[in-house]
Amino acid sequence: MFKKIIFIFVSIAMIGLVYYLFFEKKDSEQTSQLPANQEEPSSTDEVPIIDKIYSLSKKGMILEVPFTAGETGYEEVTKIFGTPENMDETSVGDYAVYPEKRVTIGYKKSIAFDLRSYAKELEKIHYKEVLDQLGEPTDIKYYQDAKYDQIILTYRISDEYQLKWILDKPTEKKPNPTVHHISVVATKPSKQLPIPEMVDRMSLDEKIGQMIFAGVEGTKSNGDADRLVREYKVGGIILNGENITTPSQTVAYINDLKARNSINKVPLFLGIDQEGGRITKLPGELQNIPTNLEIGKMNDPAFSFELGTVLGKLVKAYGFNINFAPVLDVNSNPDNPVIGDRSFSANPDVVSTLGIQTMKGIQSENIIASVKHFPGHGDTSVDSHLELPTVNKSRTQLEELELIPFKRAIDEGADMVMVAHILLPKLDDYPSSMSKVIMTDFLREGLGYDGVIITDDMTMEAIAGNFDLGDAAIRSIKAGSDIVMVAHDYDKMIHVIEEMRKAVEKGEISEERINESVTRILQLKEKYRIEDSRVGKVNVDTLNQMIGTVLPNS
Repeated sequence: MFKKIIFIFVSIAMIGLVYYLFFEKKDSEQTSQLPANQEEPSSTDEVPIIDKIYSLSKKGMILEVPFTAGETGYEEVTKIFGTPENMDETSVGDYAVYPEKRVTIGYKKSIAFDLRSYAKELEKIHYKEVLDQLGEPTDIKYYQDAKYDQIILTYRISDEYQLKWILDKPTEKKPNPTVHHISVVATKPSKQLPIPEMVDRMSLDEKIGQMIFAGVEGTKSNGDADRLVREYKVGGIILNGENITTPSQTVAYINDLKARNSINKVPLFLGIDQEGGRITKLPGELQNIPTNLEIGKMNDPAFSFELGTVLGKLVKAYGFNINFAPVLDVNSNPDNPVIGDRSFSANPDVVSTLGIQTMKGIQSENIIASVKHFPGHGDTSVDSHLELPTVNKSRTQLEELELIPFKRAIDEGADMVMVAHILLPKLDDYPSSMSKVIMTDFLREGLGYDGVIITDDMTMEAIAGNFDLGDAAIRSIKAGSDIVMVAHDYDKMIHVIEEMRKAVEKGEISEERINESVTRILQLKEKYRIEDSRVGKVNVDTLNQMIGTVLPNS
């Protein structure tokens, strides 16, 4: 009996030894094979949620979102999250709302600068926990509206990021509320890339969009305007007379277009015809500015410069950044139905001197002046809005008259030249806005111009009545224009954009040619520091006082 007991104990001991040698050694080997930077997982210890949030915020990130504030672009977000359910437009940026993901993302210039999480986990965190674990916040603010009465605790994580905790405002009845949402905000503006790198990173649709100056319909933003800006990413918008009623309405329209464009990488050109005289589009009871013909009779360069600054100030006050002025046409044909008193004179020297001073005055207010109508609309007998004018002149004849003001303006720093719709049969079979002879041979090579070339409105009957607009736009780009203006009819704008894209995809227009124009456009926007910043209320009385100080006998 005793021997049996001894045998049982020895057997149990042997089994235990074998178990230890085999299984414990195996576990030890598995542990030693973990990567050097990976700790052995613990079944009991997890990173506290507040610490996790704080750690992510150092990288500009939030819970369960693979994006970085200040770096991730709109297109990258939509590839992963899809199109947002809606966009909330605010004065600081556009906010894409993803309710199912419990995430909202704020954009400026198409870069996500504000990442907001409404994760269910946050509802377990209380006000006092945040203070206990993170200490006193860098800043405390309060927000209240009809729905919310909140406290915002802001922690400066680094020079690059802020972490904000948004909770119901503590009260006596509820002294320790739970977190409503968190926000990680990039505090430094996204770094401006060199223009060649910007062009390389742009999609074909973005590039083609920059080469379109579109019109909009109605007196307030609508679905078509939204699609032009957000979907087709047009680079410029012109407001016409039918878009404008009052100063406040015009400013609201401009601000809305800028807000809609905030998801895009490049700010908008916003243009208007504000020449003075009978071509005055800005609304309100503004004091009349003399016609160019009246100014030409005075022939005072200093006065022209002052009037140019007035035009620049007016355009800027309403939120525009381009004035399609001054007119550099020489009024050589008294029967001209479209130019007339819009020209300074029949003398090219007077036109040159006064036009250049007006241009410089506009530019002095950081407004782009678009000189027009190259190669000269002064000797036409029909209105290009209604039909295609013909000018039977040779290159030598043009150089002796029409081209003089343009050459001098280019030498004096013209940034944008608008090309007219004029047929010059001695030089080309196509109108000037579609002519390589006019835009490349004359303007680029002959006059040494390397700025932005924009066409006059292609929906004018001179073009729309004689050509398919898609074909006309393609020919215009191939001939040398940088921007095609399609100022009316949404369907025509989309037709032009789609035909331009097809032309590039088929190799009819090379992407290198597109890049040349986009580079010039971005350089001009950078030169004038164009931004989609909101403008405030227009004070017409102040503007009229300013006009009055310049005009004689006012």
